[in-house]
Parts: sequence; C-alpha cells; structure tokens
Amino acid sequence: MEDFTASMRKKEAGNQFAVYNHIEMVSVEQNEAVFRLNIRPESKNAYGMVHGGAIYAMADNAAGFAVHTDGRHHVTQTSALHFLRNQSEGTVTATARVRHRGNTTTLVMVDIEGENGKLLATGEFTFFCIDKSIMDQKVKK
Repeated sequence: MEDFTASMRKKEAGNQFAVYNHIEMVSVEQNEAVFRLNIRPESKNAYGMVHGGAIYAMADNAAGFAVHTDGRHHVTQTSALHFLRNQSEGTVTATARVRHRGNTTTLVMVDIEGENGKLLATGEFTFFCIDKSIMDQKVKK
C-alpha cells in the first residue's frame, strides 16, 4: 500500500494544472479517490463563489485518479457535471467512485460536497483506456 500511495503522490506532483490551481489529493484507494480545494481568492468567479471550472477540474482529477487505480492509462472521453449550489468560503471536496470498468471504457461517478456535507455538484465521467506508448509519441516533452 505504501508503494501505491507513493506512486499516486508522484502522479499528483506531476499534474501541474492541479498544483497551480491548489487542487490536492486527500486519498486514493482501489476504484476511489477524494480531492479537495481550499477556496482562495483565485478560486472564485466574478460573483465571489467558487468558479465552476475549479469545481470541474477538481472532479476530473478525482475521477482520473480513481480510474487509474487499475494500473492502466486513461484519458477523459466525456463528462457531465450538474451544478446544484455553490459556496464562497471554506473547502470543497470531490469524491469519485468507479461505477463500471470495461476493457476500453470506464464510468466514474463524482460528488462534490461543500461545508457540512452539502452537495454542490454531481456528475459522471467516462474514460477511454489508451496505449501509453502512442500517447508518449504525440507529446513533446
């Protein structure tokens, strides 16, 4: 389990978008991941609430980590996120759980909760399993 956690922490550190946006991993277990965002001024929209893009990015990261617990490589294929309410201060948390894992696609459900466990958003992400060597050829480092 220590090796698994260490590999997930390394993966988290390599995700510069999440680091830059203060989205952090809380925990990752087989088929489940929890991420959090402590609301900062730069996390807010023009109305002083958490920006929907910040909530979406946190949900996508949580779902991505949950899907990657099988050791394969995946990319987000499609998603639907339903915004229900918002908040301006405190912490928001995304909990992602794999609902179905197939040979080429995986469905992940995500709930985003705010203070006192209030549901802020909920959604689903479908991931496509990829050949990492092909992706590595396309990405210039």
